[in-house]
Amino acid sequence: MQPDGNFILATSSRLRLFTLFILYVAQGVPIGLFWFAIPAWMAANGADAADVGYVLGLTALPWTLKLVNGFIMDRYTFLPMGRRRAWIVGAQLVMIALLLACAFSRPGVTDVLILGLAGFAVQMATTFQDVAVDGLAVDIMEEEERARASGMMFGGQAIGIAMATALTGLAISALGPAAAYLLAAGFIAVITGYVIVLREREGERRLPWSSGTTHKRNETIQLGAWWPILKNTFRSVLLPVSLLWLPVLLVRGFHYGMFTGMTPVIGAGELGWDEETITSLVGTAQLVAGILGLTLGGWAGDRFGAKRTTIAFFVLYMMMSATMFALRDSWSDPALFRVFVFTWCSLDILITVAALPISMRLCNPKVAATQFTIYMALSNFGISAGAWVFGFSAALGGLANMFVVVLGLHAAGLLLMVMVRYPRRAGVPQEIVEKVAEAPGPRASIS
Repeated sequence: MQPDGNFILATSSRLRLFTLFILYVAQGVPIGLFWFAIPAWMAANGADAADVGYVLGLTALPWTLKLVNGFIMDRYTFLPMGRRRAWIVGAQLVMIALLLACAFSRPGVTDVLILGLAGFAVQMATTFQDVAVDGLAVDIMEEEERARASGMMFGGQAIGIAMATALTGLAISALGPAAAYLLAAGFIAVITGYVIVLREREGERRLPWSSGTTHKRNETIQLGAWWPILKNTFRSVLLPVSLLWLPVLLVRGFHYGMFTGMTPVIGAGELGWDEETITSLVGTAQLVAGILGLTLGGWAGDRFGAKRTTIAFFVLYMMMSATMFALRDSWSDPALFRVFVFTWCSLDILITVAALPISMRLCNPKVAATQFTIYMALSNFGISAGAWVFGFSAALGGLANMFVVVLGLHAAGLLLMVMVRYPRRAGVPQEIVEKVAEAPGPRASIS
C-alpha cells in the first residue's frame, strides 16, 4: 500500500490483490445467504425439491443475464472516479438497501414467489458488483499477477460464501431470517466504506464531489458509443478459439447449480438434518474450498498452466460423480455426505480458479467488462440450467440420475479442453489472437 495513504490500485500489487480478494468476499455474502442458507432453511422446514429449485432458479437468473451489465458499464461510467469503482460502490449500496427490505418484509417458507423475487433482486445487484470487479481485474492487473489474482478472487468468494452460509444459517436458527439479512447488509456496508477510500489510478476522485480528474489512460480507451462496443465485443467473442471456450464455461456452471440444490435436499431428506447443521457443513466446506483456491489453485495454475490444471480438476470431478452414483444406496451415511459436500465445493473453486486466466487472456481491453461478462454469463447460465434441471429431478428418474447428467457434461467439457489449444502465453496481443484463430487448420490455437 502507498505510504502516503492514497490507496492507489495501479501502483501497488499487494493492494490490487487484497482489493480483489475482499470484493469477492463481499460478493460471496449474498450468494451464501440466498444459495445455501435460505434453501437449507426451506428444506428443513418442509419445502420440497420443486420449491427449492424454483427459488434457486430465480436466484440464479440474474447471473445468466449479466452480459447486459457489461455493455452498460463499458458504455457509461463516471471516469473521474475510474472506470469501475463508481459502479462497485453503487451496486453495493443497492445490495444493502435490498437486504434491509428483505429483513423488514420477512417472507416465510411458503412464500416461494416472494423468496424467489427477493433472491432475484439481491443477486441482480450482486451481478452489477461482480461485473464491475471483473472489469477492474482485467483493467488493472498485470499479466504475471493473473493466476494469483484468480486464486484471490474466487478463493475470496468461497470464503465469503462460507462465512455467510455458516453465520446466516446460525442467525436463522437462533433469531430467524430477518437477522440473517441484517447481518449480510452490515458486512457489505463495511466493505463499501473500504472501496470509497480507494482510487484506481493517481489523481482520480474518491467520491463524485471530491477533487480529482480523469486519468489519461482511461480517457484514451473508453468507447463512448454503443456501436464500437458491440463491434469490438462480438469480433472478439466470435473468434473460433473463444467460441470453443464457451461450452467449457457452461459445463462448469451446470454442476454448481445442480449440487447447490442437491445438497440441502439430501441433507434434510436422507439424513434428517436441520438448516443449522446443513449450513454449518456447507460453510466449513466453502471455507476449505476458499483456502484451497487461494493456495493450491493459484499455485497449480502458475506451476502447470491453466489448461492442464483445469483438465486435472475436471477428471477429479468426474470421478466424484461416478462414485456418488455408484454409492447411491449409502447416501444416508453422514460420512459419505460430508465427503461429497467438501469435494464438490473444493473442486468447483479449483476449476474456476484454474480456468479464469484463459478467459482474461481472451479479452480485448477496450471492452473487457463486456467480453469477460459474456464468458462469466455463460457459466452462470449453466448454474441456472443446473438449478432448473434439479427441480425436475423426480421426473428424470431421481437424484441419483443427476450425477450421470453431470458426469456426461463434464466428459464433453474435458474433450474440448484436451482438443483445443487455448491461450497460454502472457500478454498475447488481441491482433495475434485474431490471426492465429483465423489461420488454417483443424484447431483454433495459440502456440
